[in-house]
Amino acid sequence: AFGSLRSALLILANIPFALIGGVAALWITGVNLSVSAAVGFIALMGQAVLNGVLLVSDINARKNAGNTVELAVREGAFARLRAVLMTALLAALGLFPAALSHEIGSETQRPLALVVIGGLTSATILTLYVLPVLYALVEGRTRELATPEYGPEILASGSGGTSLP
Repeated sequence: AFGSLRSALLILANIPFALIGGVAALWITGVNLSVSAAVGFIALMGQAVLNGVLLVSDINARKNAGNTVELAVREGAFARLRAVLMTALLAALGLFPAALSHEIGSETQRPLALVVIGGLTSATILTLYVLPVLYALVEGRTRELATPEYGPEILASGSGGTSLP
């Protein structure tokens, strides 16, 4: 979708962000991993990837429009804050009653709800704070290597740009 391996890897970096919260939610509540919890992890990964796509696509569009990487990251993260929060809150609030339930049938619904709510909490926070930093680091490093100081002949010589050949 982006034509860039870096963008795809940045989006996939959201999956561990989500897994942290899902595992923590199961651990804190003392709920065992079950089939319904595993289904929750699958749904959670899809939501985390969606949030990453929202953020990275906006930052890429701003960068391609001529903004610096730092400005594109700052403005893109701020512009997509509402969209990322709304998608996470929609799923979390919808599953909140299932997470609190102790009635008949809750043994199948509760693990799924806990995983999704816990994972979305961590994924949303880390997507809004860590993903923009990762983007700036990856794109800043790429830009740094593309400067004339690090031309192909210097990189091939192994001098690291300390002196011109």
